[in-house]
Amino acid sequence: MTETTTAKPGEPRSGGIARIVGASLIGTTVEWYDFFLYGSAAALVFNTLFFPNSDPLVGTLLAFMTYAIGFLARPIGGMVFGHYGDKIGRKKLLVLSLLMMGGATFAMGLLPTYGTIGVGAPILLTVLRLIQGFALGGEWGGAVLIVSEHGGDKHRGFWASWPQCGVPAGNLLATAVLALLASVQSEAAFLSWGWRIPFLLSGVLVVVGLWIRISVTESPVFLAAQAKAEAEAAEGAKAEAPVIEVFRRSWREVLGAIGVRFGENISYYIVTSFLLVYVTTHLELPKSTALNAVLIASAVHFVTIPLWGALSDRIGRRPVTLIGAVGMAVWAFFFFSLVDTESFTVITLSVTAGLLLHGAMYGPQAAFISEMFDTKVRYSGASVGSQLASIVAGALAPLIAVELLRRYGSSTPIAVYLCAAAVITAITVVVIKETRGRDLTVSTTDAPPEQQQETPVASTNRV
Repeated sequence: MTETTTAKPGEPRSGGIARIVGASLIGTTVEWYDFFLYGSAAALVFNTLFFPNSDPLVGTLLAFMTYAIGFLARPIGGMVFGHYGDKIGRKKLLVLSLLMMGGATFAMGLLPTYGTIGVGAPILLTVLRLIQGFALGGEWGGAVLIVSEHGGDKHRGFWASWPQCGVPAGNLLATAVLALLASVQSEAAFLSWGWRIPFLLSGVLVVVGLWIRISVTESPVFLAAQAKAEAEAAEGAKAEAPVIEVFRRSWREVLGAIGVRFGENISYYIVTSFLLVYVTTHLELPKSTALNAVLIASAVHFVTIPLWGALSDRIGRRPVTLIGAVGMAVWAFFFFSLVDTESFTVITLSVTAGLLLHGAMYGPQAAFISEMFDTKVRYSGASVGSQLASIVAGALAPLIAVELLRRYGSSTPIAVYLCAAAVITAITVVVIKETRGRDLTVSTTDAPPEQQQETPVASTNRV
């Protein structure tokens, strides 16, 4: 049965946009806590507990390979969740993704290690990582869309940027728990059982996230599109599967979404996850140095992402994203030089500056990508585009960085890699259309394919 609504499509519902934003933020925080917890554990713990009999960098490389496998599952999750999210609604799929992610993370905390069951341990870890990736592939699109489609056109960049804050919030929470345990436990106790606590804690966080997420209402823009689709179906019209329609009619937008995410994705995992490896293995500093630096920088990151989103409402998605991409391309060559000083203060400032520039790319991204697609394929398009980027960008970033460090023993090739990724995003942003101010209730793909590129976007501005 179709849910009823008294709000006009594109306007906030009676429950208030703030409540919708809060529910999305808490849910994404829990999901990213689960996902990033694995990344931190891969750099600090899993290399010895699940991949022993190797030198430190090779063990870390193997741990990051299972980390990357989670990314490989994300586009599959994006397509499956996107299909059903465009068919039955955003809310139901968001609840399912949270349950899957939380369950997999909780199970990781119960896993026996290599020393207990041998090769079965990394195999089970890999399976659970695949479940994590599948769930996260459907989470991002649904979380940002339900906010984008509840809010109005004028402040969409600001409101849609709040679910993005779930990334630094989740990383902040995961890093804080690991840092606290590392500071109060001996190395032996942490490796023996202490590392399990953050994973088991996920069960509590999921219960809280579900309680809040279940209370939100379905997107009014989706409900209007669903009613239209049902009316067309009653008249005998045949609708294609959303994923097929995305690749047939919106492949340019999918490529645009990949390009927009490319430099942002790589820079984030270099500045956060790989930093833990670089500081502890290459510089041979205590793990607390890297953990605390990321902790402080993530707090600043959390606060500034909505500010970048708000700025994109004033000057456009493209200019703000370009600030971050160009800035990151330059900062890449300063980042590792500052980290090499081995000063905690300087390392923290370097990571913070990196995440500030990342935030300029990430803050407008939710609105930017949401506005690229029509309602009937928006969940599929946003999820597929963003998650395909996660394979070629985020999944490989720690692996490539570790291999470059192992082969050359220097950070310079990694800086070149980071710069090149940012340049790709900058070029993409220059080429694609501005989307600020688009009315999400207006379709741009109902016109014949040969006319679609001529369809204007409301309130468009260009750099």
